[in-house]
Amino acid sequence: MSTLMGKRVILTGASRGLGLALAAALAKAGADLALWARDRDALVRAQTLAEADRLDAGQAIRHYPVDLADLDAVERTTHQALADFGGSVDVVINNAAIQGPLGRFHNVDWLSWLGVFQVNLFAAARVCQLAIPAMRAQGRGKIINLSGGGATGPRPDVSAYGASKAALVRLSETLAEELREDHIDVNCVAPGAMNTRMLTEVLAAGPGGVQGEYERAQRQAESGGTPPENAAEVVVWLASEASDGITGRLISAVWDDWARLGERREALAKTDVYTLRRIVPKDRGLDWG
Repeated sequence: MSTLMGKRVILTGASRGLGLALAAALAKAGADLALWARDRDALVRAQTLAEADRLDAGQAIRHYPVDLADLDAVERTTHQALADFGGSVDVVINNAAIQGPLGRFHNVDWLSWLGVFQVNLFAAARVCQLAIPAMRAQGRGKIINLSGGGATGPRPDVSAYGASKAALVRLSETLAEELREDHIDVNCVAPGAMNTRMLTEVLAAGPGGVQGEYERAQRQAESGGTPPENAAEVVVWLASEASDGITGRLISAVWDDWARLGERREALAKTDVYTLRRIVPKDRGLDWG
């Protein structure tokens, strides 16, 4: 099991779904936690659960109610969490996300569409921007951004979510290159299709609201979906020293043999495996001149 004893971790979206599983796994690994979410009551419950799971009684676990749609609040909360951690942070995990409006792009509410980027991309980017100087001063750090459906392929009727997650992956790849010499690893995790509130929203929209996904969502609801603990295990490993030097990757909690990436660190660094790239004709055996 990866250990995070003494590591200071900011976790957004910590109050439900995958966030709860992440908080529990991080607490069990020994991390000091700054738990963020919009719903104060749910966040207090999440803190209580994390405290019950913590590895050591000396671990500091705090909660920070914050609406990530408010960038001023994001900045204040980041500064407060850094101050509470003594001016430094070891790991930032951007998990918070909203699905946003469902339906054909030309029909959805424009401001609601923009709001998805505010939470899923801009807030995550701002937390990273504010935390990076502290990580650089330490000479190390980890940034882990949660990806999602639509990041690697088209997702009709869920355009805001998919586009925002694709942008987050590309931002992560870019930061990985910028921060490589500072020993700050930046990666993304694709958690798989989980039965969370987002699935409930798709089902509530009905077959008319999400034409391409409704039947799949029904099957997922019946099967139970991917357990959030799968992604939590990957995130804890990426937050630990066991993954040092692995950076700029999008790792699936469902399909990828991530537990052996440490053995393949050098080979991985020489490839574009687990990245977003453009496909050209020769990649498919075609000679188009």
